[in-house]
Amino acid sequence: MNLTLKIWRQEGPDAKGQMQTVEARDIPEEASFLEMLDIVNERIIEEGGDPVQFDHDCREGICGTCSLTINGVPHGPDNGVTTCQLHMRKFRDGDTIWIEPFRAKAFPVVRDLVVDRSAFDRIIAAGGYISVRTGSAPDANGLPIEKDHADQSFDAATCIGCGACVAACPNASPMLFVGAKASHLNLLPQGKPELDIRVLAMVRQMDAEGFGNCTNHYECEGVCPKEISADVIARLNREYACASVKEGVA
Repeated sequence: MNLTLKIWRQEGPDAKGQMQTVEARDIPEEASFLEMLDIVNERIIEEGGDPVQFDHDCREGICGTCSLTINGVPHGPDNGVTTCQLHMRKFRDGDTIWIEPFRAKAFPVVRDLVVDRSAFDRIIAAGGYISVRTGSAPDANGLPIEKDHADQSFDAATCIGCGACVAACPNASPMLFVGAKASHLNLLPQGKPELDIRVLAMVRQMDAEGFGNCTNHYECEGVCPKEISADVIARLNREYACASVKEGVA
């Protein structure tokens, strides 16, 4: 495959960026999108140029670091996959592909296609945990959990924190991420004691980071590589409203 790439290049956080045209030649259809970028970078280096900087780690759809917007869609045209799981057979020979970083005020560009998503880490640090002592591994049947709650918690826990929800939302809202991280704890007995504190702290940290709020566009649900339902946002809103009332009364 021969492709024309329009790639965002930016030397640093304070530098002015621009789109750069790069030709990608002889790309195998079975290559992943990141492998295609590897091939392009090898040729750029051979020609004495500066390779394109992009984030990656596991390349198995687990870590969530491969944060690229491809033709205007976070993670590209395929459904339920991360960028590293996207293959070039989804494109046609001769296509022009636009590649940009995830765009959000709270995700500043570090260089080229790499963004700083440490805001997510600070949201998790604010309340995405339980503080009880666990000791040794408990008996799996020692604490009864309703299957429906267990299933919903597991579904929410599949969130990998990639930030696609933020990149897709016109408000740059991370509510799908925050809702998922809160729900997978709040639905289980172990997470109930700190539920109110958790949702208040995480939502307030979200606001402090400069993210927008949810206005029900559902773009987040559409691009989530783990296909997490926007139901977690509704649950978060209910829990936050209840926790706010309790806080006010107290």
